[in-house]
Amino acid sequence: MRSALIAIVPLIVAVVGSPAFAADDSAHPTTLTITAEGHVDRAPDIAELSGGVVTQAPTAAAALAANATRMTSVVAAIRRAGVADRDIQTTGLNLEAQYRYGDNRPAVLTGYQVSNTVALKVRKLAEAGTLVDALVAAGANQISGPTFRVDDTEGTLNTARTAAVASARARAELYAKAAGMHVARIRSIAESAVETSNPRPMMLMRAMAAAAPTPVAPGEVTLGASVTVVFDLD
Repeated sequence: MRSALIAIVPLIVAVVGSPAFAADDSAHPTTLTITAEGHVDRAPDIAELSGGVVTQAPTAAAALAANATRMTSVVAAIRRAGVADRDIQTTGLNLEAQYRYGDNRPAVLTGYQVSNTVALKVRKLAEAGTLVDALVAAGANQISGPTFRVDDTEGTLNTARTAAVASARARAELYAKAAGMHVARIRSIAESAVETSNPRPMMLMRAMAAAAPTPVAPGEVTLGASVTVVFDLD
């Protein structure tokens, strides 16, 4: 895993009270409010994608049967590719009647469509493109993704949160010194937002006869946290 790159971006600095620092007294101490961000860039270690089968037939039973046959092959291919059962989840099974519409004419039933989709979690990123090819070869005709992310999301966000608080504290010290004061204590801390920047790579579909697997580039993901800290100054 690539080492973390922490980018700290201070956003908002505001002085609460009068246009200048308020005079300090025990009832109304001078306060300083700072909102700051911390960001962590990491190489992803999980890819999430979905694949499925859409079939059509004159009757609902025929459409469902055809879909079941192809989807069974797709799931078998997923398991052969090494994806664990815990990382395979059915996310949609739909049966819909299909109609033909005309001007000033009643709708005419033309058949039925069945779609079945599974969500996959790929833990070996180097094999993501090969897995896509295996899905198509087994009969999948719908693929979405991949979306890359870091498995330990909370741990990575905690690093960003720590960086955000450190940034806020450093800014508070700077402003306090400029005003001839010093930071007495932290009055409150509130997490404003957390964010994940997760660029979706372009997944190039190709004919099954091609030699190389579908190219997939993981890149990096960025996780960030924003905190608002209120300081008492004296």
